[in-house]
Amino acid sequence: MNRIAAGALAGLVATLPMTAVMVALRAVLPRREQYALPPREITIEVADKAGLEPERLPEPTRHAATTIAHYSFGALAGAAYAPVAERLPNGGSPALKGVAWGLVVWTTTYLGVLPAADILRPATEHPARRNALMIAAHVVWGGVTGVLAERLAGDEDRGG
Repeated sequence: MNRIAAGALAGLVATLPMTAVMVALRAVLPRREQYALPPREITIEVADKAGLEPERLPEPTRHAATTIAHYSFGALAGAAYAPVAERLPNGGSPALKGVAWGLVVWTTTYLGVLPAADILRPATEHPARRNALMIAAHVVWGGVTGVLAERLAGDEDRGG
């Protein structure tokens, strides 16, 4: 499997444990910090900016849109990992390379792209525990993405 496809599939699959971590950690936050997780906030804000009036959509539709957007972004970020991973030292652990990528994704999206696009307040304006939750989730996503991407692209690396 080529590296970009392997990264996309790995990122898609890695979004499952990432989501499980997000849901589990959100449940232990203080009640006032248990507001919607970023995938929901982002999806609703983007739908609103597109004029779709998300508040008028039934909850199952909002949930489906959030799930599709979240997993799609996971796949896209996984695909983007492939060219980056190729440039990292070969002796490095795939899990550690992936964790580093997960932290790059968190940093660029939550401190850069999303606030710049006026989609989500920057991470610096969210409670520290919420940031810790999202960083932990991205560490999980990245680690799983790194390991799976390498395994899936393994045949290509061996000339197969």
